[in-house]
Amino acid sequence: MDHLLSIVTFLPIIGALVVAALPEQTSKGAAMAVSLVALLASLPLWFGFDPNGAEYQFVEDMAWIDAFGVRYHLGIDGVSLLLVLLTTALMPIIVAAGFSGVEKGHRAYFALMLALEGAMIGSFVALDTFLFYLFWEAVLIPMYFLVGLWGGENRIYAAVKLFLYTVAGSLLMLVAFISLYALHYDVHHVWSTDLPSLLALDVPRNMQLWCFAAFALAFAIKVPMFPVHTWLPDAHVQAPTGGSVVLAGVMLKMGTYGFYRFAMPLFPKGVVAFGPVIIALAVIGIVYGALVAMVQDDIKKLVAYSSVSHMGFVMLGLFALNEPGASGAVYQMLNHGVSTGALFLLVGIVYERRHTRRIVDYGGLAKVVPVFATFFMLVTFSSIGLPLLNGFVGEFMILLGAFQFAPWPTAVAATGVIFGAAYMLWMFQRVVFGPLTNRENAALTDMNGREIAYMAPLAVAIVAMGIFPQPFLDRINPSVDRFLDRVHVAWEGPSPYASVSGVPGWLLPHEASAVPAHADTVHGEATPAHGEAAPAVAAPAEAAPSHVEPAAAEPAPSEAAAAAPATENAPAPAPEAH
Repeated sequence: MDHLLSIVTFLPIIGALVVAALPEQTSKGAAMAVSLVALLASLPLWFGFDPNGAEYQFVEDMAWIDAFGVRYHLGIDGVSLLLVLLTTALMPIIVAAGFSGVEKGHRAYFALMLALEGAMIGSFVALDTFLFYLFWEAVLIPMYFLVGLWGGENRIYAAVKLFLYTVAGSLLMLVAFISLYALHYDVHHVWSTDLPSLLALDVPRNMQLWCFAAFALAFAIKVPMFPVHTWLPDAHVQAPTGGSVVLAGVMLKMGTYGFYRFAMPLFPKGVVAFGPVIIALAVIGIVYGALVAMVQDDIKKLVAYSSVSHMGFVMLGLFALNEPGASGAVYQMLNHGVSTGALFLLVGIVYERRHTRRIVDYGGLAKVVPVFATFFMLVTFSSIGLPLLNGFVGEFMILLGAFQFAPWPTAVAATGVIFGAAYMLWMFQRVVFGPLTNRENAALTDMNGREIAYMAPLAVAIVAMGIFPQPFLDRINPSVDRFLDRVHVAWEGPSPYASVSGVPGWLLPHEASAVPAHADTVHGEATPAHGEAAPAVAAPAEAAPSHVEPAAAEPAPSEAAAAAPATENAPAPAPEAH
């Protein structure tokens, strides 16, 4: 279908305008209808997507602001496909949860939520940097008002902190985009903000380092990574339930997606230079987030810090720069969106009944709300990575990929899995099991039909993604391979970080993983982006060029005489590597 991506992107935005114009009493039904139509409109993306193709699909490309080289360019690969579907699938659930979770201003709340959906989808499908930046910034506006107007007691502080952190990073990213924009004009004498055109630039190494640092800071704030994560717990705790779900379920993935789509392919030499730092911060975030979550007495803040830990795993897998790690990172983005979104919904359900999030105020809920306790148990097991549930697949692939080149950091990161099981099971035990110590809990009502209806799809997704991950990985792997091919061009040694001076020895790769599994598809080819050939296998410096045959036919006497002066002192060619 022509213009399918435009329909999926702008349908929620148009729906938001319609909902904002309707009477207050009809806004709930209208918002649910718009979110369901957007979900149905996005389903042809799944069924029409070719899982064997690594190129962008459903592409829409036309001139927009021709004088400045700005194009209306949309397209998806396997990664952005799944993130778009995650967004459209979560929104009807968020709207349904808002029927009772939002006490005032339903019309404005649902209109802002739908506008937020359209902006997030636009960020995932934009292939022009100017267009991406517009959607990226547009996401912040409705989120700011959702936290600031429908949040808790300290909502203004949380909303302003969210705004300042995000804008600070975004401005640095804008400076880097402008630098690339100017470089493209210097090289081609044509203005362009189109991502494929910028990818074809031969960006100088120093410029790559500075621009990668700017992009990395902007995206690290959104992930968020340690130590720029402090806005997240405040935003999660103060946001309404729907705001927390959309924040954890989709918005955090915009940061990791930014690394995947823009920062790492545009500046591969920056990846090589700063990769060890990113990995170290990811490992610190994994352990730090888990330990801080363990001491929280607020359920929502505990889940917020668990997000810092889980997203650290995503960053670790992405910067492992191999297929198991990177594909696991993408899969874990989806898993986190489902599992952590479900956790926030369950916290919202019990908060609506008791108006407290303190763990000590609960206990023994399994006796009075068994359906809630069953859903809570399943989602808890998913969050700790129990085999046969979705969380296990992503974490296992990430640790498998990261261990191939950095065993000690990966071993430290693996303790985050143990700590994660500790804080989640401890919290679950104190909330659900034990004696019914608080008399107010005895009067709690179990989940109603509406709540079961919007939690059931998440429960099914948790089990299905744990048992049948292959349909998702079939769409992820070709896109990840193309992403890795692009980044591997910058290698100057047998492995990504081996040539970085000043890197601690424990961060250097193992000899066993000196050559990536798909290196033969990359090395030896000149890339359009840099115009330089990547090294073949880690051959010694004196090896013969690849075009020299080791057993060439003997030249004619005249040819040998002519060639003798030039080759008299040359070393004998090394045999061709097989």
